Amino acid sequence: MNTAFGADLGDGTYRNPVLNADWSDPDVLRVGEDYYLTASSFGRVPGLPLLHSRDLVNWTLIGHALDRLVPEESFAVPRHDCGVWAPSLRHHDGRFWIFWGDPDQGIHQVNSPSMEGPWTSPHLVKEGKGLIDPCPLWDEESGEAYLVHGWARSRSGVKNRLTGHRMRPDGTGLLDEGKVIVDGDAIPGWFTLEGPKIYRHDGWYVILAPAGGVETGWQGALRSRDFFGPYEERIVLSQGDTQVNGPHQGGWVRTHNGEDWFLHFQQRGAYGRVVHLQPMRWSTDGWPVIGDGGAPVAVHPKPDLPEQPLSVPDMDDDFPGGRFGPQWQWTGNPDTSWAGGGHGSADGLRLGCVPTEAAGDLRRVPSVLTQRLPGAPATITVDLDLHSSAPGARAGLVLLGDAYRWVGLERGADGAVSLVHRFGETVAVHERDAAYARTLAHGAGARLRIEAGEGGRCRFLADTGDGFRAAGPEFVAAPWRWVGALLGLFALAPESSAQASEGTGSAVFTHFRIRAA
Repeated sequence: MNTAFGADLGDGTYRNPVLNADWSDPDVLRVGEDYYLTASSFGRVPGLPLLHSRDLVNWTLIGHALDRLVPEESFAVPRHDCGVWAPSLRHHDGRFWIFWGDPDQGIHQVNSPSMEGPWTSPHLVKEGKGLIDPCPLWDEESGEAYLVHGWARSRSGVKNRLTGHRMRPDGTGLLDEGKVIVDGDAIPGWFTLEGPKIYRHDGWYVILAPAGGVETGWQGALRSRDFFGPYEERIVLSQGDTQVNGPHQGGWVRTHNGEDWFLHFQQRGAYGRVVHLQPMRWSTDGWPVIGDGGAPVAVHPKPDLPEQPLSVPDMDDDFPGGRFGPQWQWTGNPDTSWAGGGHGSADGLRLGCVPTEAAGDLRRVPSVLTQRLPGAPATITVDLDLHSSAPGARAGLVLLGDAYRWVGLERGADGAVSLVHRFGETVAVHERDAAYARTLAHGAGARLRIEAGEGGRCRFLADTGDGFRAAGPEFVAAPWRWVGALLGLFALAPESSAQASEGTGSAVFTHFRIRAA
């Protein structure tokens, strides 16, 4: 386990971020003495990651709640910034519930008696364009069930508003057309109000919602004695004199011994949205106070909870039994006849070389297997063997974003295997060589490496038996609009290879490792 990337300093304190990778739009929940977190997964499969902690600092990834994106045909090709946006995680009536908005489809939910599942199939609660960031509330004081959500102007023409509904107690639908309960245009200086999480506290309906944009905004709090308003507002967390830009969008949790904490994200370019843990308290006038008087903390005493082993979500993988760990996600709903879960292999993960007309642009391929790029300097290494005689078959290690680069192996028309380095520019529709190809003298195997430095500046290297050699200029990792850069493994072949009598073959990946640099 890569505890060098962890937040627990081992002396009773922790440093932020507590999750130093792209766990976007986190929401947090306590049940008993266990703490759970989910996050946006956008167009990746499986979706809705599920994390567990006993102290809010040391986290493990325990699985996902969504096996495939719906409607399935819409995600048969990658839609990197679409899909699952800003989920809310709740526990009610003995079940765990996750609500999320798909900006092109509407508000969905899944539920389960256990975080480990089984989770129900996605249920469409409200259909519509631009419906995002939903959060349910089962109000134990009134017996009513409610739902609040935001709006995406890119789909609906509406933004900076929060809409409230009465909801069926079973979470299957809404009971009214909805009412704007907070109009951000009516609050001086506020814009891009979104990401609401609603709670009951001391007789108030309290909405924690960010505004001001993901890179430069703040965390707001709104409260009312009635769910439908009117609400008063206050800024409760902002950058101040710290290095934490745009600290906002997250969730409040109260520990079983009565402490209050707030988990939120910070936008960090190619690293995506990393997660910070802030102390929280309630002021004498009934407003939340987050961080150090409203500014983010960098190092702080841990929650007053039993000491836990150091842990971070898994990154390394030996692919036991030929299967990959829960840290991996496809870039779309995979074609299971080729690569929908990997193929068993005694010596690692065997991926079939998927025939595709998009082999020259990895951004268009749903069968790239990805995980998050660590938010700190790291060295990423994997061993690759190419088992394909199909001309043009290729496999490799990629740093995938709106621009990308990869290093790997390719079978030539003459039957030789070459080490290749390729990149795709942001505006390009086909990748190009980043360095001259080098024919392998023996075999069809290589050890591939990315050295990721500060600011996402990366070198790509390979060892084909004579030590690591760098090739091509330095590459700066690039995010998509809402998603951080991703590490990926892939195996592809030209679409014409699908009809070959010998098939397209496969590639075997072994010993995937990420080490702090």
